[in-house]
Amino acid sequence: MKRILLAVLLVGVTAIWGWTFVVVKDATAAYGVVGFLAIRFAIAAAALGPICLKRATWRTLRAGAAIGVAMAAGYLLQTFGLQYTMPTNSGLITGLFVVFAPISAKAFFRVRLDRALLVSVVISLIGLVLLTGQMPGEFRVGDFLTLGCAAAFGLHIALLSRYARDHDALVLALGQMLAAAVLFGAAWPFVEPMALPSGQVWLSLLLVGVVASALAFYIQTLVQQRLSAAGTAIILTMEPVFAVLFGYWLAGDRLTAIQVAGAACVLAAQVWATAWGLRRRDAAYRSVTPPGGQRRQLPHAGLKATVEGPEGPGEKN
Repeated sequence: MKRILLAVLLVGVTAIWGWTFVVVKDATAAYGVVGFLAIRFAIAAAALGPICLKRATWRTLRAGAAIGVAMAAGYLLQTFGLQYTMPTNSGLITGLFVVFAPISAKAFFRVRLDRALLVSVVISLIGLVLLTGQMPGEFRVGDFLTLGCAAAFGLHIALLSRYARDHDALVLALGQMLAAAVLFGAAWPFVEPMALPSGQVWLSLLLVGVVASALAFYIQTLVQQRLSAAGTAIILTMEPVFAVLFGYWLAGDRLTAIQVAGAACVLAAQVWATAWGLRRRDAAYRSVTPPGGQRRQLPHAGLKATVEGPEGPGEKN
C-alpha cells in the first residue's frame, strides 16, 4: 500500500508539471519572462531552505550553483519558447531531454553511447518535423527554443549523473535554485522593466515556485529513495502526456493528424530512450560484484530517474 501511495504521489507530480506548461504560458503573456523566472526560483529557494539549510555545506551549494547554470538555461529557453508555441508542443519537445542526456554525457564525459540510442534520435527528429505540422524550413521559433531547452536539461541531467552522488540531493537542489534566482535576478533590470506581478501572476508564481518546484522536488526525492529506478522512470515519462492533456483541455490546443503522428513519434523516442537507460543501468548493476558479494551500481548516462542513483533526482518544470 505504501508503494502504491508513493507511485500515486509521483504521478501527481508529473500531472502538476504537465499543467504548468499552460500556467507558465498564460502568466508570462501578462508578465516578463526573466522577472517571472527570478521570482519563481527565489520562492522555490525560500521554500526549500528551511528543509535542508541545517545540513547544507558550502561545497554542495557551490556544486549545485554550477550545475544550476545548465538548469537556468533550460528554463529560460523553455519559458521564452512557450511564448511562440503551444503548451502541447513545449511539453512533448521538453521530454526529449531523455535523448539529450546520454548524448551530453558522451560529449562531455566520454561515456560510451550505445548505437541503439540513435534510433531515439532519428525517431525524435521525424517527430519534430511532423509535430510542427509544417515544412522543416518553417519551424516555429518556439519549437527551436524548446529543443534548445531539452538539450540544456539533458546536459543538466548528465552533470547530475556525474556529480550528484557526492552531495546531499536537497542541498544540491537548493544550490541550483539559488543560482537560478541570482542569475535571473541580476539580468532582470537589463532586459525587462522591474515591476511587481499582478494577483493572478502571483498565484501562478506560488504554484510553480512552491508546488511545482520545491514540493514536487521533495516528493520526487522521497519516492526515488523508496521505489525502483525503473518504476520512477516509467512514471516520469507521463509528464509530456499530461502536457498534451492539459494543453487540449485548458489551452485549447488542437493537433492535426500529422501533428498527432509527430507527437506519437516524440513519445516513442522518449520511451525508447527510457528503456535504453534502464537496460544499461541493469547491465552495469549486474556486471560488478565487489568483495563480500554485495553489488553496487556503476555510474552511467541515463535518464532523470536513473542517472543519480537512489538518492538524487533531477529537476523539472
